[in-house]
Amino acid sequence: MEKTRTGYLVVFALSLVLLAAPGISAAAEMKGHGSMPGMKMEGHGDMKTGDHGKMMKMGDKIFDGKVGPWIGEARLIDMKAQMEKAKASGMKMEGTMKTHHFEIALTDAGTKKLVTEGKGSVTVTGPDKKSEKVGIMAMAGHFGVDVNLPKPGKYTFAVSIESGGKNGTAKFSHEVK
Repeated sequence: MEKTRTGYLVVFALSLVLLAAPGISAAAEMKGHGSMPGMKMEGHGDMKTGDHGKMMKMGDKIFDGKVGPWIGEARLIDMKAQMEKAKASGMKMEGTMKTHHFEIALTDAGTKKLVTEGKGSVTVTGPDKKSEKVGIMAMAGHFGVDVNLPKPGKYTFAVSIESGGKNGTAKFSHEVK
């Protein structure tokens, strides 16, 4: 439990650093990351399919398509790169963390609203063909989890999400350099 709290604290602290870092003005305009200063959860019901991309701009987009009844966009954030930005801004960070943050935002295809509640999992298979299944949880505007992608190569992500009595799955790959 303590390790999970530490991981969330590190992700939260990095988010704050990114908001304060010069040259990241787009992050300052993001909406939907909960209680962070300047960030509000208002207006998500007015989002149209594909608009969740305006909210989630960090990291690399690794998927855009159907996840069961929803439209999904998945991103992968390199936590080492984010740590380097934090250090460059003068913030001191300690502790261990996973190498990447995986997140997927879902939009209801019918109502055009973000899916903000539910549960699920992602199974990550690395270039060595070893797989790890981890639970993903609803976060402010997306579902996410920290994962280890320790070496370069092709990683496959198999996502399964349940929300509001509906289920969705998607499978896609991404090359980590």
